[in-house]
Amino acid sequence: MSALAGDLAGLAAELLDDADTCRGAARSMTTAIEGSRGGARARPPPPGPGWRRCWQSRRARWPAPWTPLCRPTWPKTVGSRAASVIPGSCPDDGAVDHARARDGRGAARPRGLGRRAAAPRARHARGGGRAARGLAGPGGVRRARPGHGEGWSGPASRSAALAVRDLSSVTWVVEQALDGSLSALGRLGTEAAAAQEQAREALVRPERADGGEAALRHARAASAAADDAGAALAAIGRRDGVAPADVTDLGARVSPAQPVCAPSAPAGPPRAVAAWWAALPLTAQLTALRTNPRGLGGLDGVPAWARDRANRQLLTAALADPGTTPYAAFTAGVVARRIELEEAAGRRVQLHLLDLAGDRVVLGLGDLDTADAVALVVPGIHNTPGDDLGGLVGTARAVAGAARRAAPGTSVAAAVWLGYDSPSGAAQILGRRNAVAGGAALADSLAGLRAGRDAVASTEARATVLAHSYGTVVVDEAADEPGMLAADAVVLLGSPGMEEDAASLEAPEVHDAAAPDDLVAALRWFGGPTTADSFGSAELPVGPGTGHSGYYDEDRPTLAAMGRVVAGVPDPR
Repeated sequence: MSALAGDLAGLAAELLDDADTCRGAARSMTTAIEGSRGGARARPPPPGPGWRRCWQSRRARWPAPWTPLCRPTWPKTVGSRAASVIPGSCPDDGAVDHARARDGRGAARPRGLGRRAAAPRARHARGGGRAARGLAGPGGVRRARPGHGEGWSGPASRSAALAVRDLSSVTWVVEQALDGSLSALGRLGTEAAAAQEQAREALVRPERADGGEAALRHARAASAAADDAGAALAAIGRRDGVAPADVTDLGARVSPAQPVCAPSAPAGPPRAVAAWWAALPLTAQLTALRTNPRGLGGLDGVPAWARDRANRQLLTAALADPGTTPYAAFTAGVVARRIELEEAAGRRVQLHLLDLAGDRVVLGLGDLDTADAVALVVPGIHNTPGDDLGGLVGTARAVAGAARRAAPGTSVAAAVWLGYDSPSGAAQILGRRNAVAGGAALADSLAGLRAGRDAVASTEARATVLAHSYGTVVVDEAADEPGMLAADAVVLLGSPGMEEDAASLEAPEVHDAAAPDDLVAALRWFGGPTTADSFGSAELPVGPGTGHSGYYDEDRPTLAAMGRVVAGVPDPR
């Protein structure tokens, strides 16, 4: 942090020195132009050493002025500081943020992630050779997380989080000041060049009475731009020729009452959304979540922590709004109670999607942003958030527990993926329309989870999709979407048939389980059986009496096998 503060302070000092040089040169030019108006044969003002130093310094250090992210309008309060936060007039198309990603300013690490990445991905190591998880005491002891080195917990972690937020707020203010100063220096160069040109024109064509006046106007504008450049830097602590010495001094001098805007998200694939999000400072991210929770809560590519925050706002608003329809209010109440129960038991929950109008919910158990292994449970027919969320959460919890038993020390997150309209009528159950729409949503969701982890600089997780019954048809359609499916493993349970073979699902691993007494799997309504040798999947064990709905039962061997798949542990058989 001290190094960052020193860099910012040094940058501010250099800019102000440039502004001082340019201001002096601009004023000298104004004086020279005013003096030259006395006679038609007076020589035009030469650039002079001051202006040459100004222009050369600016051209060498700043080839092109930065474009400000926004032009804020009114302050509000954000975070732990009294920072001004407003919905400013930011670029709608995200062009500025994408430009920053291209030139390396605030860009996410390029690892080839995003929706349907065509390049091959590094496979996760199999086995349980990960660091054991440590315990955190009440005073905030550092602990080791598998695959993530050391972390903080307790009061120390909260203090560190507040410090990072404060630093981000100060950095944002400094960036805005530097943007303003550089923009003013750009205006200075334009106006000074125009003043010189007009002065030369007045000398060559003395019959033009307006030549000298135009040169003087441009010279005064150049001087005003130099003043603006200096004033912008005065707001970040450059006072009486002294720059802030360290981060503490910088934070004390910078006024937190600076406006911060919430730029609009780009309309693009999850990879572009993740790059846009990673380029935003924390203060702008928090502002965007507060001002546009509906737009960000379901936006694939936004990290899970941010989507959870946005969707909880939507949940609170739906419960408090008397205009919420009875069914939506019922579903919102079920979701709220389930979150309360899980958190009361000490389990972390992330509300990854809340679409009450579309009756769609995705609820994660664990941290989808940082877990070593992520599992998505995709149910079949007759499943709704209002009626079945509790049972499906129990299923996801059982899967995560089986994965932890298979690979102790591995952090696992499992999500109930009700991100599609589960069929309920005969026409829907016997057709593929719901699966087609659900497949597109599942493909985007998988790509969004991967891209969102990249936005928070997390290591790549092993992603597994566990689909049951009609959910396997959804996976079949997801694989038909352009590009590669962003999953490391797919598990098909009681599938009513697949259109092609396992290779068509585009996952490195495909597993299946179909009990002999599963009548739905025997029907093969949607395609060939997954148990056929020609399909090419790895068969998971099933116990007697499994039927169509017993694959997740604790006393069946299939659950333990699925846990090994999620954790990436080879089958011991």
